[in-house]
Amino acid sequence: MTTEQDTQKMPDKSQRTTPSAREKDDAANLEEQLEEGLEDTFPASDPVATTVTSIPAGTPPPPRR
Repeated sequence: MTTEQDTQKMPDKSQRTTPSAREKDDAANLEEQLEEGLEDTFPASDPVATTVTSIPAGTPPPPRR
């Protein structure tokens, strides 16, 4: 027996205060929302490398095999 708590329901569209950009078919607004979302998650989605590899000047190249 399943209860209402067991089933997940999508939110009722009539309860929204403003229509979504997708519902309004507003491509510019969708693009803006995407950019904002990417900017907000940038550090987590593309972490900065913490190690630096350097070769001192004047170091001869390794021998070729």
